[in-house]
Amino acid sequence: QVHVAESGGGSVQAGGSLRLSCAVSGYTGVNLCMAWFRQVPGKEREGVATINLQPGSAGFADSVKGRFSISRDNAKHTVYLQMSSLKPEDTALYSCEARTIIWLYTGDCMEQTYNYWGQGSQVAISS
Repeated sequence: QVHVAESGGGSVQAGGSLRLSCAVSGYTGVNLCMAWFRQVPGKEREGVATINLQPGSAGFADSVKGRFSISRDNAKHTVYLQMSSLKPEDTALYSCEARTIIWLYTGDCMEQTYNYWGQGSQVAISS
């Protein structure tokens, strides 16, 4: 059973930076697509960034390209979302999610559906 747990949310002013972390466990011997989604009440859930553990290909929503980066440290079983040049519209509950995939995955993790997720981490950006 894959387990994910987010950390690192908080409040910053517009233009600032935050880093979210996602600790992943229970996935020995399998590859994963990992994704960060965000949700604002009353709005559609948005896929923000994705990465596969192998070979490490990443994808981003247009709304965050050039401002957010995603990385993984397979030795630490952790995925990071580095958020820079933050805007008030980035305010949301950010959720880290996972699903198992084949090794040497060449598809787009943005197109996957996810079946493991954490409790979420709140991010608030003030103007």
